[in-house]
Amino acid sequence: MNKNIIILFLLLFAFRASATNGNDVIGSRSTALGSFSTTLSDLWSTNNNQAGLGFVKELSAGISFENRFLLKETSYKAGAFVLPLKAGTFGLSITSFGYSAYSENKAGLSYGIKLAEKIAVGVQVNYLNTRLSGDYGQASTFTAALGVIANLSKELSIGVHVYNPNRTKLADYNNERVPTIMKLGLDYKFTDKVFLGVEAEKDINFNPVVKVGVEYHAIDILYLRGGISTNPTMSSFGFGLKLKDFKLDFSSSYHQTLGLTPSISLIYVKSK
Repeated sequence: MNKNIIILFLLLFAFRASATNGNDVIGSRSTALGSFSTTLSDLWSTNNNQAGLGFVKELSAGISFENRFLLKETSYKAGAFVLPLKAGTFGLSITSFGYSAYSENKAGLSYGIKLAEKIAVGVQVNYLNTRLSGDYGQASTFTAALGVIANLSKELSIGVHVYNPNRTKLADYNNERVPTIMKLGLDYKFTDKVFLGVEAEKDINFNPVVKVGVEYHAIDILYLRGGISTNPTMSSFGFGLKLKDFKLDFSSSYHQTLGLTPSISLIYVKSK
């Protein structure tokens, strides 16, 4: 087996969140918050929790890039587009992980709608493709995702998200299946400028992960963020800039064994 493939699989074994057709969060805002995402409502809800689309009212598009562990072979790229209509909001997301010897690609079509003033639901259908170089070939399949967000009060929101609830099979060998991942999150807004988010994530094949993130709206154009997550232990920080019709987010997370992962996202939001 090619040496580069061996190195890549060692990385995936050491840090399962790097790929394996899971539902990694996209967007530097969430990565700066320790990967907290279940109650957030923005462009990246197309992937992170489709219920968030129910609260999105403006056409938007964006791209995101992570240089995981400062290795080009483990880079993670994503793009998304959101189109609000009278009867809900549609979203499209595309993600790509890896390089020529090993890659994972996902395209998802999502839809979110408000059921009431403070409650929204969302669904998504994904096409997954995993490719290995040489004689190893590729595998493709479809998965689904669904989510709910409820704003219980002005200060408190709750979100639930389930990825691949039907346990889709990826390959016949060893009964390999796409991960089924469940998330439950809460956020509490102390003021209009500060919120705290706490999330529990459970891949049915692994131990739970706990994530905690804090965001501070320092001044009109500047957001400061920080977060931690467990299993493995990760720390993260970042900031966001709101520039008229654009939002620019930066983040950096640190894994105690594998090192640093910088990330950048750019979002365009069409003004009304």
